[in-house]
Amino acid sequence: MTVLYLTPTLLSDTTVSAVIPSDVIAIIQSLRQFIVEDVRSARRFLSKIKHPDPIDRLQFKIHNEHSKKSETLSLLPFLMAENTGFFSESGMPGIADPGKDVVLMAHVNGIKVVPLVGPSSILLALIASGQNGQSFAFAGYLPIKQNERFESIRKLEKRSASERQTQIFIETPYRNMQLLRDIMQCCRDETQLTIAADISGKNEYILTQSIKQWKRNLPELNKIPTVFLLQA
Repeated sequence: MTVLYLTPTLLSDTTVSAVIPSDVIAIIQSLRQFIVEDVRSARRFLSKIKHPDPIDRLQFKIHNEHSKKSETLSLLPFLMAENTGFFSESGMPGIADPGKDVVLMAHVNGIKVVPLVGPSSILLALIASGQNGQSFAFAGYLPIKQNERFESIRKLEKRSASERQTQIFIETPYRNMQLLRDIMQCCRDETQLTIAADISGKNEYILTQSIKQWKRNLPELNKIPTVFLLQA
């Protein structure tokens, strides 16, 4: 039986040892083939962990949000040939990325799935937020169109209030400021908002305040990977 390892990568430009255990690095170093979202970033990470094999001798297959079902199915012989690592663009695969289709295919075809320990921006943001970690939901990316985004934010706030549940969501980094301004416009002053930016990076910023407090001084989040958490 071959194994599909869900392999972590870095969230930011930090030292590997700070966020990924040495035993996990050893497993990744033992692998010779990988399914990745982006080959260049995967090669950079493997170079950073000093993979013992020349990078040009490793095998890479691409699976991302543009992959068609037929392309996903074509990966099965690759998975069955030998143990494989699965890299997302950053952090842990399987959340907020297209990895689920490959993982499900592995389960269906008798390939063992093993998640390796590494950084998850969503979970790190939640445990550092002071918000409800007993009941929470991840909403992913909110709509791009402003009227739809307004509606989505209001629904999340209402759901948080009715279910006492933390609502977690993200945005493409270059649209962070527009999303933040929309949150300020839609939410009640007493609603709590956590902003968790550049998690594990040298400029890490995690703070929970009421909407009223945030309105006094919004942080600059343009092009900085950020997780937003809402608690009404």
